[in-house]
Amino acid sequence: MVRENLREVQEKLTAAALRAGRKPEDVLLIAVSKTKPIELMMEAYEAGIRDFGENKVQEILRKAPLMPPDVRWHMIGHLQKNKVRQVIGTACLIHSVDTVELAEKIEKEAEKQDLDVDILLEVNVAEEETKFGFRLEETEDAVRAIAAFPRVHIRGFMTSAPDTETPEDNRKFFRKLSDLAVDTKSKNLDNVYVSALSMGMTNDYEVAVEEGASMIRVGTAIFGART
Repeated sequence: MVRENLREVQEKLTAAALRAGRKPEDVLLIAVSKTKPIELMMEAYEAGIRDFGENKVQEILRKAPLMPPDVRWHMIGHLQKNKVRQVIGTACLIHSVDTVELAEKIEKEAEKQDLDVDILLEVNVAEEETKFGFRLEETEDAVRAIAAFPRVHIRGFMTSAPDTETPEDNRKFFRKLSDLAVDTKSKNLDNVYVSALSMGMTNDYEVAVEEGASMIRVGTAIFGART
């Protein structure tokens, strides 16, 4: 099942990229494996997936020793400050840095562990009350503050668009994040390398790819509905 689902997702990803005049290989498919068993994850691995996204630090820590060593773990859920120490050596990218204080905590822990940590800033483009993230108008100040941390490196932005039956409704939010990335790049800030736009999930990833996503986070369309 997973292999067939993956083939369908990758075909749709490819079509969306080509519609936008983009190269499909410029979009990284992250398989969101939260709550999923190792058996299903190994099916995805054997079908070529190496990037897995998890919402909880403890789930990354539990699964990492059970999966092949070349798996890249993405922390995509809300990160609590008291979990930073555990995750920074295991996750290749933290997508969900939503406050300057969290970035400061990552900086302190990275210094202790002699690590460099790549992050994305989570932006609440749709300004949903139930979601974390910087508002668009707060983002530049946050970027400038976090860019001063030598161990933490901003690689781009992430957003979670509203749940909707009509993916087209989210195009405007993805476009705003793309515009933010272009604007941030133009400022040529030290220690800020905006190459990643993490946006688009099962119900709207095709629209996200059309609007410039470089990473899509897809779970249900690969693994089936969560139980």
